[in-house]
Amino acid sequence: MAATEEGGSRFSRGRAHLRDFAARWTGTRTFVVSSAILFLSLGVTGALHPVAAILSFFFLAGISGARFMAVGETAPIRIGLSRNDESAAALGGGAAVALLDRLPDPVLVVDGSGRVIYANGAGEMLVGKGAFGRHVVTVLRSAPLVEAVNGVIGDGETRTIEYAVPVPVQRNYSAFVSSVQGVAPASKYVLVLLRDVTESRRIEAMRADFVAFASHELKTPLASLSGFIDTLRGHAKEDPEARDKFLAIMADQATRMRRLIEDLLSLSRIELREHVRPSDAVDLIGVANDIADGLKPLADQYDVAIGVTAPASLPKVLGDRDELAQVVQNLADNALRYGRAGKRIDISLSPDEKGGKPVVRLTVRDHGPGIAKEHIPRLTERFYRVDAAASRARGGTGLGLAIVKHIVNRHEGTLSIESELGHGAAFSVLLPVVPQS
Repeated sequence: MAATEEGGSRFSRGRAHLRDFAARWTGTRTFVVSSAILFLSLGVTGALHPVAAILSFFFLAGISGARFMAVGETAPIRIGLSRNDESAAALGGGAAVALLDRLPDPVLVVDGSGRVIYANGAGEMLVGKGAFGRHVVTVLRSAPLVEAVNGVIGDGETRTIEYAVPVPVQRNYSAFVSSVQGVAPASKYVLVLLRDVTESRRIEAMRADFVAFASHELKTPLASLSGFIDTLRGHAKEDPEARDKFLAIMADQATRMRRLIEDLLSLSRIELREHVRPSDAVDLIGVANDIADGLKPLADQYDVAIGVTAPASLPKVLGDRDELAQVVQNLADNALRYGRAGKRIDISLSPDEKGGKPVVRLTVRDHGPGIAKEHIPRLTERFYRVDAAASRARGGTGLGLAIVKHIVNRHEGTLSIESELGHGAAFSVLLPVVPQS
């Protein structure tokens, strides 16, 4: 009886081996025939060199033969492994992968050999969709980050670093690299969590620059005032002519400091409420005429004519009247300071469209020397000047256009600058009109 059962078992195993043999033979035969047809066609048509086609065929045929000769259960050769399947197995199931995929920050998981076994959606945008299965050296463009990953693989100690990626546009990242235990008892992986800190670093640098520039701008008039005060207390104490001269200079420096402090406070107030949309209906024609009338004495002093042109039916804009008056004031004041050589400043208002929505276009144009193209993108930066010495001599603070930019942003408008050397400059602002009820 036992002999009969053993014979039946052998017979069953034999049948299984025969089925496995037949399946492997069928798959191998199909693979070899298909490869032969493919590489023969490539060689004949000239798409591939005949020698390369023959060598490629024999290489794949050898792989197929090795699979055919393998004993026991045969597994397919995995070229281009499935990220979802492998990652789910390593990270504890599809639910874990789904949760990590929803994170907004890039997440990578690396195995003990340094190969990427998982990258979430944000991570794939950073390292590419083909990162799975590749070594971290080939997908991470930062030597400090690769060194941190290798260090965690070696000693298991958590590391936090910051690094920069210089191309195509410089980005700054903060990386948290830690060892984690896998699902299998003996499996350990490295978790790499990245956070883009480019914007925060830019803001920090901007604040530092702002403090440095503001201190420098205040330091110069303060030094002048202190020097003249000491002079008037000393040998110029009894010299009426020198006293009058020094007092005039001190008054100019004090005025410069007052203007700078006012602009700094104004910029600070605007930034604090930049996210709050103004809701008043403002007549820009009245604003422009008021500013032109207020600047007339200064314009007469410079022998410059200021003209305002606008259609009578111009719609009102949605905004804050005081802030919009500051926009016109700063643009016209800049035109007087730097474009007065043209002897004319034109302030024009006209209806326009932006994105299919009605807007009002405000343009302040001078006919002075103009601005070189390389300076135009930076004109709205704080304290940026085309000619710093000339700007200070004319009483400029370097904050006027920065204030204009923030006010326009608060009003959901746009600012554009056009200029050519020798042909003056035009500053245009588009502002949304009051919605029709």
